[in-house]
Amino acid sequence: MSWNDEKVNKLKELWGKGNTASQIAEIIGGISRNAVIGKAHRLKLSAKIKTRTATSNKNFESSLEEGNTKSKVGRKSKFKSLIIEKDFEPENPKQLEELDENSCKWPLGHPDEKNFYFCGRSSLKDFSYCKLHLLYAYQPKGKKEEVTDKEDVPGFIGKKIQSA
Repeated sequence: MSWNDEKVNKLKELWGKGNTASQIAEIIGGISRNAVIGKAHRLKLSAKIKTRTATSNKNFESSLEEGNTKSKVGRKSKFKSLIIEKDFEPENPKQLEELDENSCKWPLGHPDEKNFYFCGRSSLKDFSYCKLHLLYAYQPKGKKEEVTDKEDVPGFIGKKIQSA
């Protein structure tokens, strides 16, 4: 198959309109999709593949931000209310056999130790842990655990941690 001036002009025209290589090959006839791509490359026609930066980047970023903020706000608000709350119910130590759906399943101690038990407080709906242990179990996404001194921990939380 040879490219004549008429086919090359038609290729340039269709390529500029945004037709795919398959569509151009079908319209011109007698050539393959790969032949169209090869000729477009040799003619140094603009690339057909558009990256995120080439397309409407603002629309892409704003749609991402909308999706992320909805999930982040919900997640943050759930845990922020737990941090503000100062009154946690007392610990109710339970053995594995005593746990039910509504018990906090946070392990305390080491399973090989004699005094190993589970927290046993009432767990929150759709979670396996009580309010206090939920703060430990679910950390914000993308943030590493911060090293805090004992002086930085508010007194009421420090007491709760010791009793846990």
